Amino acid sequence: MPTVAAKRAAFRRLHEKGCFVLPNPWDVGTARYLQHLGFAALASTSAGFAFARGHADNAVPRDVVLAHLAELVAATDVPINADFEGGFADDPAGVAANVRLAAATGVAGISIEDSTGRADSPLYPLDLATERVRAARRALDAAAPDVMLVARAECYFVGRPDLDETVMRLRAYAGAGADCLYAPGLATREEIATVVAAVAPKPVNVVMLRPIGFTVADLAALGVRRISLGSALARAAWGEFDRSAREILDHGSFDGLGRAMSSATLNALFRTRT
Repeated sequence: MPTVAAKRAAFRRLHEKGCFVLPNPWDVGTARYLQHLGFAALASTSAGFAFARGHADNAVPRDVVLAHLAELVAATDVPINADFEGGFADDPAGVAANVRLAAATGVAGISIEDSTGRADSPLYPLDLATERVRAARRALDAAAPDVMLVARAECYFVGRPDLDETVMRLRAYAGAGADCLYAPGLATREEIATVVAAVAPKPVNVVMLRPIGFTVADLAALGVRRISLGSALARAAWGEFDRSAREILDHGSFDGLGRAMSSATLNALFRTRT
């Protein structure tokens, strides 16, 4: 099994050129399956993990998330990027302390959001948001400088689809030490190309939460360095689960179970590390 240092070095190399897909498992089984398929790196999903535990997104305690991250790292041979939500603190010092804890799990990257979770003020003021990124960078420089810091501008996600504000925030976060920039919710070629150009040469992550007409090749041509899936795979699994369960309840039909993966296939995979 590769060392933590080797995983982190491999993760940085993935960001240096080209474009790669970073799918988001929500437990050890899905992580190992995605590795088995050949993905070079994975990212946790706060929403997917929360749903699996019967919680809403952003409602899982920090220590439970840290244990989950450590479990994913221990179970896989590929780098893991941590969806670390807002750093589980408002103040920069709290974010720094929590980022150190996240780095200690062995992850190769840590994503920090600038959303507050408060309807009356959904984004941290720019100065505070930037200082939170700077504090995270300092914490990593002191404890785990090989961990990549990903900074997210959540403008589109919180109902403020302002491209100018998004670019302003991402540039500030880049200046504060973020290694990779991320603005979930971008949906057009123009928006994506603008963000890529604005923070170049730093890599940009684009999340594909639903089909919006792009292929991997399309996003690569726009200069996107990595493509994550957020909660999409988890929600796809929930969708199939819901359809099969409702067919049984509403129609007395078990036809949906015919779409299930075989036990033999899964047992063969999980008998050995892959």
